[in-house]
Amino acid sequence: MVSLLGPRDELLGVLERSLASDIHVRGNEITLTGTPADNAVAGRLVEELLELIKAGHTLTPDAVTRVLGILTAETGDRPAEVLSLNILSRRGKNIRPKTLNQKRYVDAIDRHTIVFGIGPAGTGKTYLAVAKAVQALQAKQVTRIILTRPAVEAGERLGFLPGTLFEKIDPYLRPLFDALHDMIDPDTIPRLMQAGTIEIAPLAYMRGRTLSDAFTILDEAQNTTPEQ
Repeated sequence: MVSLLGPRDELLGVLERSLASDIHVRGNEITLTGTPADNAVAGRLVEELLELIKAGHTLTPDAVTRVLGILTAETGDRPAEVLSLNILSRRGKNIRPKTLNQKRYVDAIDRHTIVFGIGPAGTGKTYLAVAKAVQALQAKQVTRIILTRPAVEAGERLGFLPGTLFEKIDPYLRPLFDALHDMIDPDTIPRLMQAGTIEIAPLAYMRGRTLSDAFTILDEAQNTTPEQ
């Protein structure tokens, strides 16, 4: 019950604020008071949270809110299935979708050759795409990963910036490196890049390339020019 309600009943407070039904807890028994429709939603929420606990999740207020959001969307998707889809596991950390739209995005990558991810910054578009790329590489579905993005932003052109080519493009490609470091042992990344298994380069250097057996991610595609 502590796993469900949280320390000092922290999650119980979240449930009470989120649901129309009144929740009463006595020992290991939960009683719901409300309309049949409200009680049905509350009952499903508790069931899904218990399923997440059984799957090894540690519940947080944010997780409760996400589960309720998926339930109220009435899409037929089970929150426990959406939030338990492991893409990668490393050092005890599981990378998985956190929202219904992220689950749909990941499913689309599995089903389609080309996928356009559109959404606000910070919604996991690049991170999940890199996770799927690493998953595909580890499963030998592809032989290399190519990560690219436009390197001309805010009116800055690489030719006018000081430093070597790598020093010029590094700030633009840093988000891709950050994602990779979460998913692959950082010590092996230089070796994979030297072997051409992982390639990170500006979009300007992709022209005329043949990308066979590759998982290619174009980040910040909205900043490309019509010619590109």
